[in-house]
Amino acid sequence: MAKDSNKCSFCGRNRKDTNLLIAGIDAHICDYCITQANDILKEEFDGSDTEQFGNIELLKPIEIKNYLDQYVIGQNQAKRILSVAVYNHYKRITQPKSEDEVEIEKANILMVGETGTGKTLLARTIARMLRVPFAIADATVLTEAGYVGEDVESILSRLLQAADYNVGAAEKGIIFIDEIDKIARKSDNPSITRDVSGEGVQQALLKLLEGSTVNVPPQGGRKHPEQKMIQINTENILFIAGGAFDGIDKKIASRLRTNVVGYHNSKERDSIDRTNLLQYIAPQDVRSFGLIPEIVGRMPVLTYLDPLDKGTLKRILTEPKNSLTKQYAKLFEMDEVELKFTDGALEFIVEKAIEFGLGARGLRSIVEAIISDAMFELPSQKSKSQLKVTKVYAEDKLSKSNLDKLKVA
Repeated sequence: MAKDSNKCSFCGRNRKDTNLLIAGIDAHICDYCITQANDILKEEFDGSDTEQFGNIELLKPIEIKNYLDQYVIGQNQAKRILSVAVYNHYKRITQPKSEDEVEIEKANILMVGETGTGKTLLARTIARMLRVPFAIADATVLTEAGYVGEDVESILSRLLQAADYNVGAAEKGIIFIDEIDKIARKSDNPSITRDVSGEGVQQALLKLLEGSTVNVPPQGGRKHPEQKMIQINTENILFIAGGAFDGIDKKIASRLRTNVVGYHNSKERDSIDRTNLLQYIAPQDVRSFGLIPEIVGRMPVLTYLDPLDKGTLKRILTEPKNSLTKQYAKLFEMDEVELKFTDGALEFIVEKAIEFGLGARGLRSIVEAIISDAMFELPSQKSKSQLKVTKVYAEDKLSKSNLDKLKVA
């Protein structure tokens, strides 16, 4: 049956009721249907990305630090350095390029600090503030291409997935490389065997850090070798690397003693805070630890995180917008139960966190062990009132859990 050339094949409008009727091989489409189809395409492919990753709202460094203060307790020096570095990076990529202007190079960031001091939290909070895609990569599983483990390009695959496969959004995202100290060069002595999970990974990371166009397998290269590659330019991706660098304090102490010679400098040696040597960290310490000079040069912004003391851990439990006590109070509130922690209970939790040596990350495990029974029993009780966690209650519940067997090695 022949198609009516005077009607739209999609909506059925007559030619006289349309502004334009376009003929195809065996069909016609009017301008109304074209506009509607265009809106559907925009909603399908651009809507989610626009909603999730809008235009970057770049705040001034002081405003960035004030935002970080709402979620991260302490670490003022790290927050100041991060705020300036992030501000300069996104100021650089949001300005229109001109041939007459000075080309500003990218400055990636390296954070050094003990486990549980907030390295990942700082990076994640900045990404949430800027509304840019954020991905976490664990450097311990990376190996040179062709060996068992993950290729370096898999880092970009995670960022692409976090950006909902919007390449433009991914190219302005943030990647946090955790445990970067675990890919330190194993030895300064040359060897006939390849350091496939140490220096080899560092060499492969260089092309990502400095900014280049990389072919990325969107679903991971080894499981889906037949997939089509996606090209991503890493020039505007901000890389933030973090690591504990266990033992680097000895290298810092050695350098400080070497540089401090004579009576005049003995006063400087006495003024050194030996309880927190990380505050004196310098690029040469990171290099002597095992990161190759090229990697150190690609991460010019170097900062440290202070160890967490009792006062800071207690503030972490109660002050941030998403503090643990507020999170659990909200969970109990959904079951019409009011949850309260006494000061004695909070101090007990902090003491245990320090004893276990898990930093802020260990606080959740301890709180979970203490109120686990209450979370199991209270939702089924008809009379809902209040749960008051005291020190005695916390000691009793924790003593019955396996968590109390943990000790620092």
